Amino acid sequence: MERKQILKELSFKALRSSGAGGQHVNKVSSKIVLSFDIASSQGLSSKEKERIQLKLGSRITQDGVIILQCEESRSQHKNKSLVTGRFFELLKKALEVPKKRKRTKPSKSAVEKRLKVKKLKAQKKTSRKRPSLE
Repeated sequence: MERKQILKELSFKALRSSGAGGQHVNKVSSKIVLSFDIASSQGLSSKEKERIQLKLGSRITQDGVIILQCEESRSQHKNKSLVTGRFFELLKKALEVPKKRKRTKPSKSAVEKRLKVKKLKAQKKTSRKRPSLE
């Protein structure tokens, strides 16, 4: 993943933010919408593109575009940096390959201890039964 190349391929759009805020909200476009076309990206290899499609399938549009938005701050620049950070964090998590789990056996002493405890519980329960008349 080439961060600089991907950064060039991002497209931003500024829109008016929703919610309360008085006159400021009505005259300033502080909400930022980030869009990134996965298929046409030169910053990602084909394997990385496949992995992103697989992991982020629910966040990708039918055209193969990831869309993120941010309207937390009143500042357009701050919203832009926040949404860019979120985007790269999302890519990083999607491209992370989990380590394969190594199966392990319980140790001999652990098995013996488990069986011993099991036997003790069984004895305790049999001692609670009524004695037979025979």
